[in-house]
Amino acid sequence: MSAISASAIAEQMLRADAQTLSAAQKLSPADARREVQLLLRRALGVDLAGLLAHPERIPEARTSPEYVDMLTRRLRGEPIAYIIGEREFYGLPFAVSSDVLIPRPETELLVEVALEFIAERAECRVLDLGTGSGCVAITLAKQRRESKIIATDVSKAALAVAARNVARHSVFNVELRAGDWYKPVADLRFDIIVSNPPYIAEGDAHLGDGDLRFEPQAALTGGAAGLSALEVIIAGARHHLRDGGSLVVEHGFDQAEQVAALMRAHGLDEIFARTDLAGIGRITSGRCA
Repeated sequence: MSAISASAIAEQMLRADAQTLSAAQKLSPADARREVQLLLRRALGVDLAGLLAHPERIPEARTSPEYVDMLTRRLRGEPIAYIIGEREFYGLPFAVSSDVLIPRPETELLVEVALEFIAERAECRVLDLGTGSGCVAITLAKQRRESKIIATDVSKAALAVAARNVARHSVFNVELRAGDWYKPVADLRFDIIVSNPPYIAEGDAHLGDGDLRFEPQAALTGGAAGLSALEVIIAGARHHLRDGGSLVVEHGFDQAEQVAALMRAHGLDEIFARTDLAGIGRITSGRCA
């Protein structure tokens, strides 16, 4: 078989699987192709360059039990991140499982805003509430190596994933603690508190869509109005912030005004909502006077 014919056959196979996936999960052709390439790479144990350099290996991968199983799971709707066990966040790869939320691009804005409050080479104390995979705490730790970060989560399974990521990225300034919100830090005070808490209202129709169907519901839903976790975090902020310290939280697209009102009611000032690239308020910060 010539190299040209092998390449053509491989392309036909890749396109066929991408079309099937696109139709099953309503993905764009480009996204479906990218996901099929990810599954092929995982089956072959190569990076994208390796896959593109050796298309003749695609037929081999396509018939492997591992690839068939992964593609079947994806066709049923399981998130690609859970299937391959990884998702990129802030340019770094993070291990994920069904015990944690899948890191999303909008949460990178939470990191960017938090970094504004942490001067480079400053020895700040940072608290990450509900750390999940640890992506926020670890990213902050790598960007501000002199800072000391405590990351909490009530789920021990989630903390096990976070521990894998701490080890993977060799960060020595992150400490993981088990417990509900502020309970693991007792009377400790911090310069910055960050959190991406559950903020979707129970019964929201979006919970039945896409990746949300497979993610841990306890990490997604925040009571009837989606604000219960945010209320706990904001109410406890003054007790756990040093004077001049800041609270930075992610919230729903329509919750910015409610979150700002909660911050004012609990004594925070200099409240500011940050918008994403689409102009949607996603992050709100407040300062402890």
